[in-house]
Amino acid sequence: MIAIYPGSFDPATLGHLDIITRASKITSRLIVAVLNNSAKKHPMFTVDERVRMLTEICGHLPNVQIESFSGLLVDFAEHLGANAVIRGLRAMTDFEAEMQMAQTNKTLNPNIETLFISTQAEYSFLSSSIVKEIAVLGGDISSMAPSPIIKKMHQKINGGTGGGEEKHGRTY
Repeated sequence: MIAIYPGSFDPATLGHLDIITRASKITSRLIVAVLNNSAKKHPMFTVDERVRMLTEICGHLPNVQIESFSGLLVDFAEHLGANAVIRGLRAMTDFEAEMQMAQTNKTLNPNIETLFISTQAEYSFLSSSIVKEIAVLGGDISSMAPSPIIKKMHQKINGGTGGGEEKHGRTY
């Protein structure tokens, strides 16, 4: 099975990494697909930066590759020979939106299945936007994102200088 795990990954969280790791165990090849969504007005990271960061944190998973895409997911999947889409579910509210998208994708391409993987309980509250907000406000995100991602976030927040700014008694 060749599967695609799509998302914006702005930034990638420990929840994303958990789904990637678990999905890599049940697929022969997993393509983590970073969406180039021009409608998203203010991403923290460029698509290329997100691809590089995901490549770094997924380097230990030999059957995982990182790609970027724009347009319809089913077209991208067909182009790469993928026959499945992986989606993570955090809560029941995710299920409704994900089910609607899965049914839409199935209508567009009946040969591509959507597989849902429930998030581990310790990551069920995580979202990229929550992690960004906490980081920007000086909070501790060490239990929410991989350390290479945290380092890059702090560099962005500190204007690309690499850190050193003191906030709430912690050095960033």
